[in-house]
Amino acid sequence: MRPALEGRMVELYKLGGAGYVRMLFNVSDLKEFGRAYRMVSALAAVDGQRAADHKKRLEQLHAARAVLEQRRADMARLQQDAEAARIAAERAAASRAQLIAQIDRRRDLTAELASELQTAQQKLQQTLGALNAGAPRAAPEGSALPIRPFRGALDWPAAGRIMSRFGQGAASALATSPNGIQIAVAEGTPIHAVHDGTVAFAGPFSGYGNLVIVDHGAQTFSLYGQLGAAQAERGARVDRGDTVGLAGRVMSGFPGLYFEMRVDGKPVDPLEWLKKIP
Repeated sequence: MRPALEGRMVELYKLGGAGYVRMLFNVSDLKEFGRAYRMVSALAAVDGQRAADHKKRLEQLHAARAVLEQRRADMARLQQDAEAARIAAERAAASRAQLIAQIDRRRDLTAELASELQTAQQKLQQTLGALNAGAPRAAPEGSALPIRPFRGALDWPAAGRIMSRFGQGAASALATSPNGIQIAVAEGTPIHAVHDGTVAFAGPFSGYGNLVIVDHGAQTFSLYGQLGAAQAERGARVDRGDTVGLAGRVMSGFPGLYFEMRVDGKPVDPLEWLKKIP
């Protein structure tokens, strides 16, 4: 189509601006003029149609090229989006794998701590049993009142928020032992005896950090664990409110105090013995 049209245009150019008219003027015979006129009209119509078709095809080609360019741009954008999605998916997979690894480590650590705490509780029970089985301790003159009448009225060893309650045990990630409570207090806070008694133990104790045990008589004890430092000596007499140590950090790593009470040698909920918080 295009070569033929180009050839036709070249011929018309050679004939000049009035090419079709000149073709008619070259005919001398009237009969031949009519025939030439019809031929010239047909040629003009064919040439016009060819030019229009060519223009239309050029427009179609331009439109197709624009569509292709748009599709190429869309494809490049989709490729960028796909690459970004791939990178995000890889990061998410890596984060998930890291989280799973952390959970596994925490699970292993929790199991290890639970085993250690169980052993520590057994050892503590044996220690308290040994204290109960010792020679009877004569009450000195002017000894303090028994602790039992003061149930629900004892002063707190330190003022603070309760982090774990009695009986929580392994159900709480913060719990040191299911036999006591944990109180959030700043490191170095003085810890006070809740009632008069005698220091039955003071020093490091596996699973309880620095531990002070105060014997209140009649198989009743108060225990102050995870101390930053003990400030009482074994065998020393303490009165209600005396400082027995300074707060440290509980096993979960938070600043605080572990507090436990034993009555008749058995753990009891300390909140039933301490004053109610307003």
